[in-house]
Amino acid sequence: MPATTSGNPAPRHVAVIGAGMVGLATAWFLQERGIEVTVLDRDDVAAGASWGNAGWLTPGITTPLPEPAVLRYGLRALLSPASPVYVPPRADPHLLRFLAGFARHSTAGRWKTAMRAYIPINRRAFEGFDALEAGGVASTVNEAKSFIAAYRTETERSNLLDELEHIRSAGQEIEFDVLTGAGARELEPALSDDIGAAIRLHGQRFVDPGHYVHALAASVRARGGSLMPKTDVVEIRDDRAGVRVVTGAGPSDRYDAVVLAGGAWIGKLARRFGVRTTVQAGRGYSFSVGIEHLPAGPVYFPAQRVACTPLGDRLRVAGMMEFRSADAPLDPRRIAAIADAARPLLRNADLNARTDEWVGARPCTPDGMPLIGPTRSPRVYLAGGHGMWGITLGPITGKLLAEQIATGRQPAETRPFTPLR
Repeated sequence: MPATTSGNPAPRHVAVIGAGMVGLATAWFLQERGIEVTVLDRDDVAAGASWGNAGWLTPGITTPLPEPAVLRYGLRALLSPASPVYVPPRADPHLLRFLAGFARHSTAGRWKTAMRAYIPINRRAFEGFDALEAGGVASTVNEAKSFIAAYRTETERSNLLDELEHIRSAGQEIEFDVLTGAGARELEPALSDDIGAAIRLHGQRFVDPGHYVHALAASVRARGGSLMPKTDVVEIRDDRAGVRVVTGAGPSDRYDAVVLAGGAWIGKLARRFGVRTTVQAGRGYSFSVGIEHLPAGPVYFPAQRVACTPLGDRLRVAGMMEFRSADAPLDPRRIAAIADAARPLLRNADLNARTDEWVGARPCTPDGMPLIGPTRSPRVYLAGGHGMWGITLGPITGKLLAEQIATGRQPAETRPFTPLR
């Protein structure tokens, strides 16, 4: 039996809690190393944040969520249901702890530190998708022939130009063109005459996230993995013989190791293993509409925090960062706010005929960095807390974590993201 660097035998059977992009990618790459996997989920494949998001694969602009610009919204804006960043007025203690930590990390100095941590893993992000494609995952990864960030004015655009320069100065590669409104409309006729300035990003990709994650699940099954949907894991017990996974139905099974990849719900299970970082649901909303000219690639309205992606023959429109309970019902006011923000910026989009209205809980951390690696128990690992970047970084997270579980060696790219920080 292969051994890890500690001399202990490598795990033969690993349970992965969570059937989203991160969990399934970890399971797939564990299988690549000959490890048997069982994936359990409280709901179903891609039922959380993985299904209805914008599907962007954008390592060029994958950055820490806490930043000085967030604080400039002010309390009044954060309490407005129409704000792109919304906090309910009746905040619970868990949310207050998260917001206090988030505010502490929303400084230029801490952003630079976190950005430097992201760069090595960002550089390898597409490597994960390329490995999955080579291994037979049957879902298309699209090159973004155009990826436009559009603004009403040049003044609005200056914020992203400044951010792109900060990204470059931190050492991350990102190529872009600065466009006039007319130049942007020539590339994307879906943009309205209200657009007066834009930026075109190069080298990014996109997927249909729900389709992709289901294809990944199918590949895990085809390679012998077990998937257990509708299985609520209520406790993880580490003992000398292995790790027991206790479900809401009562029975427990023993595994050699467990990976907690349950998105916004990982905090409760991880706490007993020394993980003190608060994981808060940052809920995003989306819907799909018909449009006369379907864009050739993603369109982003940064000032409104609205992301648009062509999926099939319709346009997915996504937005909002709602710090609220992960299990709260969809709030139609958020959908209406996104539609109202996008309406003057898109040409001939039928924003009143919406389908596939959705809300999903992104797992956010106060410092804006994911949690990847072992906990206080050497048999219990975390893979989560990616915020808005779980789709972009999910496959490479799974690849790197599977390497550590199988060999005992921690990849340099994940060292800043230790769950015990």
